[in-house]
Amino acid sequence: MASTTRPAQRPLGTSGPVTSALGLGCMGMSDLYGPADEAESIATIHAALDAGITLLDTGDFYGMGHNELLIHEALRGRDRDRVQISVKFGAQRGPDGQWLGYDTSPAATKTALTYTLRRLRTDHIDVYRPARLDPKVPIEETVGAIADLVKGGYVRHIGLSEVGADTLRRAAAVHPISDLQIEYSLLSRSIEAAVLPTARELGIGITAYGVLSRGLLSGHWNPDRSLADTDFRTNSPRFQGDNLAHNLALVEALRAVADSKGASVAQIAIAWVASRGEDVVTLVGARRRDRLAEALGSLDVTLTPADLAAIEAAVPAGAAAGDRYAAAQMARLDSER
Repeated sequence: MASTTRPAQRPLGTSGPVTSALGLGCMGMSDLYGPADEAESIATIHAALDAGITLLDTGDFYGMGHNELLIHEALRGRDRDRVQISVKFGAQRGPDGQWLGYDTSPAATKTALTYTLRRLRTDHIDVYRPARLDPKVPIEETVGAIADLVKGGYVRHIGLSEVGADTLRRAAAVHPISDLQIEYSLLSRSIEAAVLPTARELGIGITAYGVLSRGLLSGHWNPDRSLADTDFRTNSPRFQGDNLAHNLALVEALRAVADSKGASVAQIAIAWVASRGEDVVTLVGARRRDRLAEALGSLDVTLTPADLAAIEAAVPAGAAAGDRYAAAQMARLDSER
């Protein structure tokens, strides 16, 4: 199903900007999913902008600056004010790419923003957010530092990423929070218990990433696919052995629903996340124009109550086998929730 529709507009919470309901996550163009074609990546960003996508999501640690430089190149000659750029910061990495922890102290926050502005060659970031909770720094201090940057005109809105309900409340008491960026898909629904209700109570929007569960719900995953050593899915429990076989069986059940709608599996999975509420903005991590075109086709999918029931039957809540990340990282995420 090819798209005939431009993305609708949705607000990022009650205090955030109005952006396209479908955003483009740019991480895979620089990091963590194996090699990417830079020219194709730029062409994909151009195609997204031309199709009406206005939200571009990145992190200063995606390729250690490469992703921001790539976005700068893609935006050359474009109207900066017609694009919202969301940037995550705080993750520390070595020259070999290894993860070293997080630093969201006020000084590190302001320094990171300065580098980001230089790489993107812009005078402001639309949404600036710590990538994860730094256990050494109270969230109030980090949000307070970003609030200083808001007052200075360098940041327009403050967001958060992968935190729990208590952290949302503490952060919102310091400064309005536009949105929480968090994984949300048919295979990852843990936010529905406490995080999503709290965000809605506080007027904080949800920017959902991983809507295709790192490719599992794309409908294109081949169990014999060979992954590059730099692809983090080589260590993801959901992509291993019996877990993978179980999860791909769920995908085949979802494919029956997709076929009945004349849509692809990916389009149904994206449309399901978008149907969760007008306060949910979906991010797709397309690295190629053909995958972007497929994602845009989700905009033409209307899910009826019967369709939603069929989707729930095909992929019930909690049906996924394996955690999103390896055990050590999941333990850290669970502690932050």
